[in-house]
Amino acid sequence: MNNSKFMDLLERILMPIAEKLNNNRHLTALRDGFLVALPLIIFGSIFVVIANLPFLDQLLSEEAYTAYQNALNPASAATLSIMGLFVIIGIGYKLVEHAGGEGIYGGVVSLAGFLILTPQTVEETSGVIPTASIGAEGLFLGILTAFLGAEVYRFFVNRDWTIKMPAGVPGAVTRSFSALIPIAMTLFLFLIIRILFGLTPFDTVQNFIYTVLQEPLTVLGGGLPATIVAVLLIQLFWFFGLHGQILVNSVLDPIWYTLNNQNLEAFQAGEELPNIVTKQFIDTFIVGIGGSGMTLAVIIGIFLIGRSRQMKQVGRVSAPAGIFNVNEPIIFGLPIIMNPLVLVPWLLAPVVVAVVVYFSMAAGFVPKPAGVIVPWTTPPLLSGFLATGNAWQGAAIQVVSMFIVFFIWWPFLKIMDKQYYESEQQEDGEASKE
Repeated sequence: MNNSKFMDLLERILMPIAEKLNNNRHLTALRDGFLVALPLIIFGSIFVVIANLPFLDQLLSEEAYTAYQNALNPASAATLSIMGLFVIIGIGYKLVEHAGGEGIYGGVVSLAGFLILTPQTVEETSGVIPTASIGAEGLFLGILTAFLGAEVYRFFVNRDWTIKMPAGVPGAVTRSFSALIPIAMTLFLFLIIRILFGLTPFDTVQNFIYTVLQEPLTVLGGGLPATIVAVLLIQLFWFFGLHGQILVNSVLDPIWYTLNNQNLEAFQAGEELPNIVTKQFIDTFIVGIGGSGMTLAVIIGIFLIGRSRQMKQVGRVSAPAGIFNVNEPIIFGLPIIMNPLVLVPWLLAPVVVAVVVYFSMAAGFVPKPAGVIVPWTTPPLLSGFLATGNAWQGAAIQVVSMFIVFFIWWPFLKIMDKQYYESEQQEDGEASKE
């Protein structure tokens, strides 16, 4: 089957599904909600890179490096680290606005409902909200909360459970009082949910979600089958808006770090390295090629084949951060989350690369990770070189990996680009008629 027929087949299979999903108002609100947060995410991503430039800690004194990071960290802490809040507001706003209501009330009621469900205690200190709960870790609950909050609010508004103000009252005041009862009833529902979960062993909704998701991961180990499962889970969680690395790494990091230290001790002693899968195997040869999903190769693909303005702009915006393995701009800008057109390459490419790298190391073509902890913002090629004990083969296998990712993504990028391009041409044609 030639490329043209293969792409036609993909279009026939995927495009009808994508069209139905794109017309779903919840998925549309989800996509638009992420776009609301995108400028803030990009801003935070840039300063994550600047604050963690590779080897800067070696060039500056410890005090100077700490002061440098402390000066820049608020930029990402106020945007990227609490991105869940912006996404929740965006989803709730767009969902209510799409139904013809006052979007701002959909946004704020969704945010308030989420905060009611969020633990407000850190260790022994009450009245404090943990940052992790309102960042990428809290996205899954945040998305569900925004959907529920906006729909319940609309339910009460549609039934006219509102306070009517007399004529002559300013419009802003009328709208505010009109939203009072729907908002109060919606938030009361969230309060009931929090109280009910407080009566369970999980205590909070967050604990329930993470317990249910993390417990199955505890059976994973450090072999290739476990690694494939771990990589698939990372990708799958990200697809649904959960920070896959945080979820999977929280369980597997103790195993991966132990294997890493065994390799480091053997490397320092001049002995044969015992392990292939280590912390650096994941961080350098999977995640370390542009971020989760190895999206640096996807960005390169966009530059090579993109015709649509949207794809080109996503590539330009994502490239600087992607070089340093920060890929939130492309994850939320392409988008990847909840986008059925990219599910196959998003899941497949990292698995194929993991298998290729594993067997390349098992066969001796590429040295095993030496146990050296390479800063995660180190650009590809340099990171591969350092992680394998300054071996050029480490950089070479990263180049091979990027080619693999590019060729897996290529037909899907072509389909997306064609869809965006045709939509832009249609919009330009309509604009010219006006």
